[in-house]
Amino acid sequence: MAETRIDFADATAYERFMGRWSRAVAAHFLRWIEPPRGARWLDVGCGTGVLTEAVLDLCEPAFVIGIDPSGAQIEQAARGPAGSRAKFQQADAMSLPFAEGSFDIAASALVINFVPDPLAALREMRRVTAPGGIVAGYVWDFGREFSPSGPFRQAMRAFGANVPPIPGTMHSSLAALQSLFLRAGMNALGSMTVDVTLAYSDFEDFWNAQTPDYSPTTKIINSMTEGERRRLKRAVRQALSFGPNGKIEYAARANALRATVPA
Repeated sequence: MAETRIDFADATAYERFMGRWSRAVAAHFLRWIEPPRGARWLDVGCGTGVLTEAVLDLCEPAFVIGIDPSGAQIEQAARGPAGSRAKFQQADAMSLPFAEGSFDIAASALVINFVPDPLAALREMRRVTAPGGIVAGYVWDFGREFSPSGPFRQAMRAFGANVPPIPGTMHSSLAALQSLFLRAGMNALGSMTVDVTLAYSDFEDFWNAQTPDYSPTTKIINSMTEGERRRLKRAVRQALSFGPNGKIEYAARANALRATVPA
């Protein structure tokens, strides 16, 4: 089955779906890479600014610049909590508009697999990071369906729906990420997995978060008849585990890599 490209232009829907998960992972990631204080940061694929906000709150940076190809995401980030403390600009991860060695740390949160050429993006992150600096990133473990959309996608498959692969799934394992970082010319690799568990207040909260308009699975659902959609919704509900208070709680896993730019 061919991969379907995802358009993240709906920043509000993306924030509703992924924001809570992104924030939960970011703090773990930043503690793990142990960044120095006063570092110059580049957030590649900053989206709505979740990682940038965490860097500002936890890492005492000299400055942070966030780039993203989506103008809507950049606008949302600029309006958010980090908007007055960081610079956000529209740019392509595969052709960064910065000089060599402009940053001490280049990081990418939940993005590398979605870049059309992730190796080119990592080479660019290496280029703009000073020798001895840090290039790091993390992505959901899509290959084993350990992402925040995993339970929803599994339930749709059990129903018989044709669920498209997540773009870049082949780049989401630790082994694949390690290969990309090495091929991009980096060394002293470190890796880890981050497991986070979050809850939705009820089924409607879960369903609404999982069905943003930009998602390929939402487009499949919208193409169904009304009866098919009702049956799918019942099937998804039955496939989930509910707590005694009606909450839906489960874990997602991110795979993370940290590398040093050679001197």
